[in-house]
Amino acid sequence: MRLSRRLRNQRVDESLSPTEMSVLGTLARCGSATPGELARKEHVQPPSMTRIVAMLEGKGLVRREPHPDDRRQVVVSRTSQAEAMLAESRDRRNAWLAELAEGLTDEERAILRQAAPVLEKLAHL
Repeated sequence: MRLSRRLRNQRVDESLSPTEMSVLGTLARCGSATPGELARKEHVQPPSMTRIVAMLEGKGLVRREPHPDDRRQVVVSRTSQAEAMLAESRDRRNAWLAELAEGLTDEERAILRQAAPVLEKLAHL
C-alpha cells in the first residue's frame, strides 16, 4: 500500500484526482466505454462516473461520442492529450521505480522477477 501511494505521488498532473487518473488508465487499457461500463470497472455508482467523465471532458482529456448501436448512450474515449499525459506519467513512475531498484541486490531482483506474475494475477482477480 505504501509503495502504491508513493507511486501515485509521481503523477504528472496534480489537478487530477486518483479516481480520474484511474478512469483514464482504464480507458487506456480497455479502450472506449460507456459511462455505465466505466462505473462497473471502477466500482463507482453511475451518477459518480457521469460527473467524473464531465470533469475529464472539461479538461480536454476525454470526449463523448454517440453510441454506434444505441443513440440513448454515449461512448467515452480518451483524447491525444490524455494519451500524452498518461505516457509522461508512466515514464515518470518507471524512472522513479528504476531509481529505487538500483538499491536492490541481485537476489532481491530475482525474487521480484519471480513474484511479478503472481502480483499481476492478483491485480486482475
